[in-house]
Amino acid sequence: MLRIDGLTFRIGRRVLLENTSVTVNSGHHVGLVGRNGAGKTTLLHLIRGALQPESGEISIPAAMRIGITSQESPSGPLSLIDFVLTSDPELVSLQREAENATDPNRIAEIHDRLHQMDAHRAEARAAKILAGLGFSEAMQQQPCDSLSGGWRMRVGLAALLFTAPDLLLLDEPTNHLDFEATVWLTDYLRAYPGTVLVVSHDRELLNRVADGIIHLENCALTYYAGNYDRFDTARRQRLNQIDAIRRKQDSQREKIIKFVERFRYKATKAKQAQSRLKMLEKMEPVAELPDEESRTFEFPEPKPLPPPLFSLDRVSAGYGDTPVLRNISLRLDADDRIALLGANGNGKSTFIKLLAGALTAESGIVSKSRKLKVGYFAQHQSDELDLSATPVIEMSRRRRHDPEEKIRAHLGRFGFAQERADTPVGSLSGGEKARLLFALMSAEAPNVLLLDEPTNHLDMESRDALVQAINDFAGAVVIVSHDPHVIELVADRLWLVADGTVAPFDGDLDDYRARVLRPGRDDTGADKKSESKSADRREQRRVEAKKRQALTPLRKRLKEAETLMTRLESEKTSLTKKLADPALYDGPAEDLIALQRAHGEAERSLAQAEETWLRLHEELEAAQ
Repeated sequence: MLRIDGLTFRIGRRVLLENTSVTVNSGHHVGLVGRNGAGKTTLLHLIRGALQPESGEISIPAAMRIGITSQESPSGPLSLIDFVLTSDPELVSLQREAENATDPNRIAEIHDRLHQMDAHRAEARAAKILAGLGFSEAMQQQPCDSLSGGWRMRVGLAALLFTAPDLLLLDEPTNHLDFEATVWLTDYLRAYPGTVLVVSHDRELLNRVADGIIHLENCALTYYAGNYDRFDTARRQRLNQIDAIRRKQDSQREKIIKFVERFRYKATKAKQAQSRLKMLEKMEPVAELPDEESRTFEFPEPKPLPPPLFSLDRVSAGYGDTPVLRNISLRLDADDRIALLGANGNGKSTFIKLLAGALTAESGIVSKSRKLKVGYFAQHQSDELDLSATPVIEMSRRRRHDPEEKIRAHLGRFGFAQERADTPVGSLSGGEKARLLFALMSAEAPNVLLLDEPTNHLDMESRDALVQAINDFAGAVVIVSHDPHVIELVADRLWLVADGTVAPFDGDLDDYRARVLRPGRDDTGADKKSESKSADRREQRRVEAKKRQALTPLRKRLKEAETLMTRLESEKTSLTKKLADPALYDGPAEDLIALQRAHGEAERSLAQAEETWLRLHEELEAAQ
């Protein structure tokens, strides 16, 4: 059992945890959630003993072995399989001692412990974990130094899982994984026999693995039974209750104050006024609702283009003399919402680069509209940002002819108000840098969004906001993501990148999960029942696409109404300033009358435009 009692911890003057308590029972799998920067990673290090609390206590059984994800990637000449095998110091020590021990009693103890640790299957177990995380047999024999940073982090995760600690502390374990490895890890953790405490923004993982959620908010830890969806529902209900109590209390407070102000000096009512003042003093303040930062995404409306946006005819692409994709024949239309599936290294990013124009086809024909604008998001682009510049400066460099007002308005679509828009990029959080990349890639109102792992560094609320923005976007979307929840909410069709090509996948994510967990089995329609199921899904995707297409004219009218409101507000402001000029009233009366009439007409037109906007907005919400 893990028990946290009265824990307080601060960094400098900033309090992260304050007199908070929570308990995790042995064998339970618990998700740790909270806003970025709330202190989730710090709590894991406190539990591990790498940090010491200011006060309070963390109680863990003395015999409990603790393992935590490392922020440092493995390196060195050892092969991946050997690195994993040597990651368990007790196993390595016992195996070495077994080679030299001479005392019969000690030899018996060693072999008994090795049997308990299932040592004879150690290499097979290590290979199975590495394979689940995406390493082929050939890759497992390569040295760690031959891998990129992301793949090395996977080796570190494999080593941690191999040691099978009693208490497994995981900090964003899916950040460096593809969808396939995430599916495997989720299945692995569901069956993990020990206690698991996992920090993650992956809703799917928390829903499938966690039987409890600890929420870190306002320096306190609150435990909720059940998975993430149950926690989310319970928390929203609690916040709604708090809001209702506050509104009721504010109404009572307002009535009391009005009564006191009106009657406190009247002799006949003075006693009642004093009684109400005492009632006001005894009112318990209602807990403050969490101050949620702005998590805004709003992609601009693209200009419509005739279909198809892209047409690929027997296209092959790769790097130098190394072909990655061959003989691709596909088309992309304006209403397509496509998620790319396939293990890392199969060519998903290569395909997106081909569509983005960052890679040239080696053969075949790529046709696209001359007026097509493409918005391309890749996580590595954050390395190209000027850390000393501000979001306004970064946007100005890409939109040199746009006035500052327009640049700031576009940044505002992605949550950059005045202060954050003028903050150096180096001082932005990972999530804010990601939002800045979204703002930069969509500045020209692209017709298609190409999103390569767009949810890295985004917290749960930001992911929800991104999903909403993608679903509101009127153009086409091609997305690669290891987050199944995001894929299920935004994609109508699935394309599988495998065996050197890209082809439609006739099934849904459940079919693909089954395929990943049971390789070699055909889960895309082997019998009549699955064929019927796939047909139903295709029809559902067709209906969703048709519905979204039908909403396009309504979104366009809403956008036009917003533009009209902005123009009329500007006209009204200009007329108001002219009417405030004292010199106007010393001039001809007809000029004053004309301005007053124009101002009145502007007010009426603005009110009408606001009513139209509100009606269209309600229609769109109802249709969605």
